[in-house]
Amino acid sequence: MIQADPVPKPTRNEGLKANDPFLAGAIYQSLADPAKDRFSEDDCEFLKFHGIYQQDDRDKRKTGKQYIYMVRGRLPGGALSPSVYLAFDRICALYGNNTLRITTRQGFQFHGVTKGNLGALMKAINEAMATTLAACGDVNRNVMAAPTPATSPVVDEIQRYAKAVSDALLPKTRAYHQIWVEGAELKLTEEDADYVDPLYGKTYLPRKFKVAFAIPPLNDVDVFTNDCGFVAIVEQGCLAGFNLLAGGGMGMSHGNAHTFPRLADVIGFIPTGRVLDTAKAVVGIHRDFGDRTNRKHARLKYVLQERGVSWFRQELENRLGFKLEPARPYEFTRQGDLYGWQRQFDGKCFLGVFVENGRIKDAGQYRLKSGLRRVVEQFQPDLRLTPSQNILLVNVKPDDRDGITRTLAEHGVPVENQASVVRRASIACPATPTCGLALAESERAMPDVLTRLESLLAESGLQDEEIVIRMTGCPNGCARPYTAEVAFVGKAPDKYNLYLGGNHSGTKLSALYKESIKTEDIVNELRPLFSRFARERNGAERFGEFCQRVLLPGAAASGAAPKSVVAPA
Repeated sequence: MIQADPVPKPTRNEGLKANDPFLAGAIYQSLADPAKDRFSEDDCEFLKFHGIYQQDDRDKRKTGKQYIYMVRGRLPGGALSPSVYLAFDRICALYGNNTLRITTRQGFQFHGVTKGNLGALMKAINEAMATTLAACGDVNRNVMAAPTPATSPVVDEIQRYAKAVSDALLPKTRAYHQIWVEGAELKLTEEDADYVDPLYGKTYLPRKFKVAFAIPPLNDVDVFTNDCGFVAIVEQGCLAGFNLLAGGGMGMSHGNAHTFPRLADVIGFIPTGRVLDTAKAVVGIHRDFGDRTNRKHARLKYVLQERGVSWFRQELENRLGFKLEPARPYEFTRQGDLYGWQRQFDGKCFLGVFVENGRIKDAGQYRLKSGLRRVVEQFQPDLRLTPSQNILLVNVKPDDRDGITRTLAEHGVPVENQASVVRRASIACPATPTCGLALAESERAMPDVLTRLESLLAESGLQDEEIVIRMTGCPNGCARPYTAEVAFVGKAPDKYNLYLGGNHSGTKLSALYKESIKTEDIVNELRPLFSRFARERNGAERFGEFCQRVLLPGAAASGAAPKSVVAPA
């Protein structure tokens, strides 16, 4: 008799969510107990939905684990008012390690928070009219949006859409407000026994979900790396609607061929009035069809990969009740930020400030944190965080330019010539000593790696050549390495896999070129490649394009085919 294969069981996380759909766990009780130096393993999963990760200082493990917390703010489109920025600046000094870390999803992270300070920090964030709810967990994360005021007249409009989608996709649990704002234990009634989140259901999503808005020709949000992307179609200066993308994602696991980064597919065109309905419908497809038996296979990208674009489009149209139009023509030509003083469309100014690896801090004569605080206090600019981990001071009056430049200079922060072109194009994740997933260094290693690569590029006469270089401490890809021209992905302590061949517009995946390179060998590995690029490039061809043409012809780009940047007319 042939026995049927056993039905896979849901993951442990699914059981936790089903048994506690308010996501409260025993967080309040553990928070109030000074005898406990940490939260339970179960509560750590609930904490993520509240925007909190329990970590430990890995530099101090030889003397025993010292638990600390990373707290992530939810800031749609990376937009902050002056008052929120100043509150965050104050909060990180009072309750964290006195640094603010810009994430690659346009949020702020607080690092080095102790359990004793966690409650006060969370309350202070909410008193500043900000939140950390759903910055992590099996829900929609921070919604990204094009931040740069000089790129398009519809940037502010896109920012409003990002905020609207962010609000529409928030979970409705009362636990967050009662624990962190009221400082009280969640009180449940008989009616709460059957509580189901109106959007996410009782067990929320199988894994995280990411949304981004982009405005061609600038792909500064890496829109193809998101589960759900909205590409703005601007016609005669007005927003006509959006091309919808679905099924992107970066994460993979070393040695597991069933996991891979993937670029999103172009699904079709939607009018502006259906954005919220569409975002909810895409979330619903992930909720209903995502794999709840294997968290490494639970992202929406695997649903698209296995069921196909036609199936997804039909399922989406059934939920929306209308047919999507064909995607309208668009093209992405580049990514990245503008630096120094720039003119906005409305005649005001903005300043692009380079923040190495996204870490806002004071270091010796370079007092970026103090300088930004003084500028925001005195001149009250609005602020936007960028997906490349930099910061923009926006809506600045032209008369305030000189004063802001002078104030930053007094703190050792230049406005012009802020860093080399290759350094400005780099991204690195935090990795060690705080991230528990890190296999190798990233933020702490990247500055020195870039210094050596700057010298190497100068050897080949490429000192002014912009090359997008990214580093992550593990293969989960928080710094989006798989769309970079050069990427170092942590494999083990002091060892990285080298990926090559992403492009400047963020529309092609890189391919694995060599495994387990030691940090000290990075220069020797890249020297012949840069030298050959300088000799054999075609005209203004970029390094990533050169790698695709010469070094990686026919290579399977990390498990998924490169995507065209131009939709069919």
